[in-house]
Amino acid sequence: MSSTAPLSDLSAWRSALPFWLSFLLVPLLWIAAIYGGLWVILPPLVTWYLFAALDAVLGLNNENPDPETPDSALTWYRRLTIAWVPVQFVTLFGVIYLVSGSQTLNGWEKFGVFFGMGVLSGTIGINYSHELMHQRNKIERWLGDILLAMVLYSHFRSEHLLVHHRYVGTPRDPVTARYNEGFHRFYPRVLWQSWHSSFQAERDMLARKSRPWTDLSNPFFRYWALQAVMLGLAFGVGGAAGVLLFLVQAGVAIWQLEVINYVEHYGLTRRHLGDGRYEHVKPHHSWNAAHRATNWLLINLQRHSDHHYKPDRRFPLLQTYDPNEAPQLPYGYPIMAMAAMVPPVWRRVMNPKVRAWRKQYYPDITEWTDYNKASHPPPR
Repeated sequence: MSSTAPLSDLSAWRSALPFWLSFLLVPLLWIAAIYGGLWVILPPLVTWYLFAALDAVLGLNNENPDPETPDSALTWYRRLTIAWVPVQFVTLFGVIYLVSGSQTLNGWEKFGVFFGMGVLSGTIGINYSHELMHQRNKIERWLGDILLAMVLYSHFRSEHLLVHHRYVGTPRDPVTARYNEGFHRFYPRVLWQSWHSSFQAERDMLARKSRPWTDLSNPFFRYWALQAVMLGLAFGVGGAAGVLLFLVQAGVAIWQLEVINYVEHYGLTRRHLGDGRYEHVKPHHSWNAAHRATNWLLINLQRHSDHHYKPDRRFPLLQTYDPNEAPQLPYGYPIMAMAAMVPPVWRRVMNPKVRAWRKQYYPDITEWTDYNKASHPPPR
């Protein structure tokens, strides 16, 4: 692993600034909503292609901060994720109000604006909710719930914390993409299985306390209430058209989340130890990427190996790993997500890497199909 460097208050302030680049995407969306035309392609164009180009120019960042840095030195990083919540809220409902009653934008332009809104609420909003949901602070967790309610995917919190982190790299984790499973098969499967597994995980927790799933402590009641509030607000500011536009951005955001989920663990499997037990999660059970610009945009989400190894670490303290410690993606998430949309291209790029990973970490397992069928129970 690369050497660590101290993160003083001054250096923390300076190093936090690039992560605030996501806020520059918001004016682009307002420009698209006001002017329409080709401006509507600007938000996804910048989010996907500009940062992919910046990755090529700026290269990799293999420096690691001191993982023992106290929270008191991370103020500007915490403010980043917290500040995004009101910004996204005002932008989403402000643009719904502006666009739903617009006489100058045609239907395709309105769709384009909210496709771009979905790129923001998915690429940035859900990603920031992911950071917030992992914190012990109740305010931050509530802010994460608000972000997820804006895209009608509130159960992601339960699925991620109770299912994904526990079962990652096994067929009991719906979000772990199987070897040779194309994204277009993965996506409909994960939409249903992640909801079902998250609800069951919460129901099982209540059952261990001798409570029914209808107990009001079940977070799904909070999820449904928050989502109903968001839909009600969309109707209140934009009528039926406002609800439709809201649903467009939510659908795009969910797709953005799940394509990244697909990339993060494709083909990787934890060793089964028998009796339903698996080896502990290690850095080599997630794909890692050190591409500098995309890690700015996604607040180090590409340091995913360390996130699963140490889930409690805040994003500025996540460590990167060299190829001997964790498998490396050949490109950053934007390019890998585009490759995932074309399964033959994806398999050509990633299947040899999965096979090399198997030989490196599990040379004793020679029949992977039989191994997976025999030792891993299917999702419940």
